[in-house]
Amino acid sequence: MPKKIIMILCGMLVLGGFLAEAVRCMAADAPPLEGGVLPNFNLPIPDQPSERQYLGLDGKGTFKIPEVRADVIILEVFSMYCPFCQKEAPNVNELYRIIDNNSDWKNRIKLIGIGAGNSPFEVDVFRKTYTIPFPLFPDNDFSCYDTLGKVRTPYFIVIKVNKDGSHKVIYSKVGTFGEPQGFLELVLKESGF
Repeated sequence: MPKKIIMILCGMLVLGGFLAEAVRCMAADAPPLEGGVLPNFNLPIPDQPSERQYLGLDGKGTFKIPEVRADVIILEVFSMYCPFCQKEAPNVNELYRIIDNNSDWKNRIKLIGIGAGNSPFEVDVFRKTYTIPFPLFPDNDFSCYDTLGKVRTPYFIVIKVNKDGSHKVIYSKVGTFGEPQGFLELVLKESGF
């Protein structure tokens, strides 16, 4: 009898291990959920002093998005080759301008772009072609893209950073966000501003 119980327990442990791995794999392929947290990944601190200042970062090395000095961070996952990203670029730029021209929001809301599968050269071409005024980061090896759940582009994630440094995803959706003022109002409402 004890031999049977041991065999059953061993079988359950093996099955449990398979199930745990399956759940882990499925979670890695899912985008961040609203109410959850952003997956853990690093971006390089920008070389450009104006971009470091915009993000409130010092020195060299890497940073995690919740370390940006802001109450809210709007993250766009884009690709230089994505026609929807190209079409949405003027709306994202307008969103940036609305925020930048408002003294109440300018230092509290920041935008960041991550170019999924894009090299530094490709990100620079996108930046120059669409006159992007906020920091863009290449992700040529798809590491950020993979960590974010292999999302389609454009994909927008908004996180609210709390005073204690913790954060929460308050928006996570694929596709364009439409009219910039309306999207900003949604972000302000969801963030509690």
